[in-house]
Amino acid sequence: MSLPAWAQVTPARRTHVERVVGLLTEWAGAMGVAAQEQARWIRAGWLHDALRDVPLGDLMAHGPAAADRAAQDGERDRGVLDAVRFHTIGYAGWDQVGRMLYLADFLEPGRDFDLNGRRELAARVPAERDVVLREVARRRVEWVLRSGWPLAPETVAFWNALVGRK
Repeated sequence: MSLPAWAQVTPARRTHVERVVGLLTEWAGAMGVAAQEQARWIRAGWLHDALRDVPLGDLMAHGPAAADRAAQDGERDRGVLDAVRFHTIGYAGWDQVGRMLYLADFLEPGRDFDLNGRRELAARVPAERDVVLREVARRRVEWVLRSGWPLAPETVAFWNALVGRK
């Protein structure tokens, strides 16, 4: 699989997507994930930023737009669609594909902040996925708060699910 024909990405975005898919592939191998589940992770990786470079008026709109377009194109796996739809904000209803995409999108090695810290977290994912997931969610929530933006209700529910609160 690769980017869908309807994707609109810059070369830099394509490289990001390739790194996300590479990280998902690496983790799936290290974790002994079954081929069918690995294929779900990879589909979500290719789809997640397929419309990121389209001017949609809202930075967070690219996930829902890509999920809707993927569904129109025949993607029927609710877990893959939810992973793509909510990959920037988190979602309490995710199955494994959503959680893994959320991690890979944040931890992929091409991002230019906290390189050593993110590399260390990425290396821990196969053995300590849930611990790393909480840490990544914490960092993302803190970044939103520092930026002065409101937390999306989905983000709050995701965080509460991760820490065991309803």
